[in-house]
Amino acid sequence: MNAPSHRKLVRKLVLLAVGMFGFGFAMWPLYNVFCDLTGLGGRGVKVMENAGGVEQSDRQVKIRFDATVNSGLSWVFEAKEKSTVVSLGKMSEAFYLAMNPENEAVAGRAIYNVTPPEASLYFVKTECFCFTEQILQANETREMPVYYFIQPDLPDYIKEITLSYTFYRDENASTMAMAGASEKQQAQ
Repeated sequence: MNAPSHRKLVRKLVLLAVGMFGFGFAMWPLYNVFCDLTGLGGRGVKVMENAGGVEQSDRQVKIRFDATVNSGLSWVFEAKEKSTVVSLGKMSEAFYLAMNPENEAVAGRAIYNVTPPEASLYFVKTECFCFTEQILQANETREMPVYYFIQPDLPDYIKEITLSYTFYRDENASTMAMAGASEKQQAQ
């Protein structure tokens, strides 16, 4: 009498385990779709060579600049300006400062985010330090520019946009690049 009920329970548990395993494989593509739709992780931010052909608008929005450093990296990182007002469709620039207080070269990589998430669909970068790894020599300070524009069809209810960067230690930085950077500094 117990055997049939055990078989039924085992069958349900096996189906549940197979379903969980399949869901685990589906998480990565689902996460990518979610990020594309919401703009989280900067996924919706467009990249272009220049703003040529983009119509300018009289409408202006406030852009706030945020800079943080992950606890695994000892850099000092900050926006030169905390905010600015830009016209839609007009090429603009922002500058960040990064300083490596360590006594050796350290590689970092910046991850960006735009809020509100729907604004990321209209935020276009033409050049950014976040596109590549950054190697700072011992005690080096560097100005890092971002060139961008906001598309003129930005929804009217968006009055303010925050561009946020977080720098992380780049553990995958090529040792060749780090060694070359150190030799270059010693030659100077």
